[in-house]
Amino acid sequence: MSVAAWFKLFWLFIKINLLTTSGPASVGLLYKESVGVFLSESEFVEAVGFSSVLPGSDALQLAMFVGYAVGGISGALAALLGSILPPTVLMLGVISILQRLRGETWVSNFVHGLAPAVAVLMALVAWQVFYGEGGGKMGLSIVIGILSLVALLLKAPPPLVLIGAGLLGVIFLR
Repeated sequence: MSVAAWFKLFWLFIKINLLTTSGPASVGLLYKESVGVFLSESEFVEAVGFSSVLPGSDALQLAMFVGYAVGGISGALAALLGSILPPTVLMLGVISILQRLRGETWVSNFVHGLAPAVAVLMALVAWQVFYGEGGGKMGLSIVIGILSLVALLLKAPPPLVLIGAGLLGVIFLR
């Protein structure tokens, strides 16, 4: 793979990650920028389907798939680097700013002020989930919620609590 092709792949994924968030918008932009240039439409559809089936970040898998299809291992590495560089630089910038402001009282007060707002937001979402249940299912949803709370207070592993709640939903909320 030539250096020019490597740079084109790298730049394509830099541009996609700077202009969109991950998800449908990035897939749409990748489609517009890569079909006819790097891939055929059927290859792109195959790439999206394949990256959606595997566990992990669809965006990174799609980038590596496209990069590999275009230029093998070096193409996959160029696409991956273009995908992870923008968020990495952004996070390093935010962290360096937060490190400088760490000792400022207003930053600590800001974070402490967020805590009740986040708690209320979570309670509101929970209320909407229970209130959104119609008919007799609302009572069963509340029972599953209470059982989940008790299990979590008894230090049950959260993934097991979620699986158990899901199974109770399958059994009782038909």
